[in-house]
Amino acid sequence: SAHMRRYTGNKMVVGKGTASFGKRHNKSHTICRRCGKRSYHIQKSTCSACAYPSAHMRRYNWGTKAQRRRTTGTGRCRYIKTLPRKFKNGFREGTTPPAKKK
Repeated sequence: SAHMRRYTGNKMVVGKGTASFGKRHNKSHTICRRCGKRSYHIQKSTCSACAYPSAHMRRYNWGTKAQRRRTTGTGRCRYIKTLPRKFKNGFREGTTPPAKKK
């Protein structure tokens, strides 16, 4: 429609507003294998959220909330959740526990 275009001299110019949004149908980012976000840049082959395929996870101190979302304790903690019990027993393995005192 006419109200979404502007004329510069004798040339019609489409801005970057409503009229341009209908033309956007190419994805530059797809789902990342490591973090699961839609942040993996296809041409660059890097994730803008977690920096995959870099060995280190992307993390900055200015993004405090982002750190909180993916820090230790937000997942299952399959190894860490058994540590207090193992520590209490002195990390013993392959032995029978001593008899309880009555």
